[in-house]
Amino acid sequence: MKKIAIIMGSDSDLPVVEKAAQTLSEYGVPFEMRIMSAHRTPDVVREFIGTARENGFGAVIAAAGKAAHLAGAAAANTTLPVIGIPIKSSTLDGLDALLSTVQMPSGMPVATVAIDGAQNAALLAIQMLSITEPELARKLSDARAKAAEKICAKDAELAAKYNK
Repeated sequence: MKKIAIIMGSDSDLPVVEKAAQTLSEYGVPFEMRIMSAHRTPDVVREFIGTARENGFGAVIAAAGKAAHLAGAAAANTTLPVIGIPIKSSTLDGLDALLSTVQMPSGMPVATVAIDGAQNAALLAIQMLSITEPELARKLSDARAKAAEKICAKDAELAAKYNK
């Protein structure tokens, strides 16, 4: 199975990014986490991302706040799918990071999840891997069925209480 690269611009992003690591772990997807900055360590980003495919990665999750150029820098150095997580880390409540991540130029796609949306970033990466990994596809389907069951149970409780 391919592994997922999780990169973040700063260790202050870790509390959000840990949700991606937890989700990948729950699904049994291997990953590596690194701290690297599009601005402070661009050569490290270029080297790590530029060799990601040959090092067994299937997708990249890139989390950054403020100017949030990490996902774009990753996309510029690979043809692997890149998923950006804008991090809420400034006085603009993450809007700056969201716009920096989502507004990529033509020919340089970055899938972008919600501000601090690490769990969805991991699930999107898992969905990408599930194209060639039937076991992951089954796990995703099972998780969706369990989520639906929970909602139906809560609906039944609500209806029993209020719909007399």
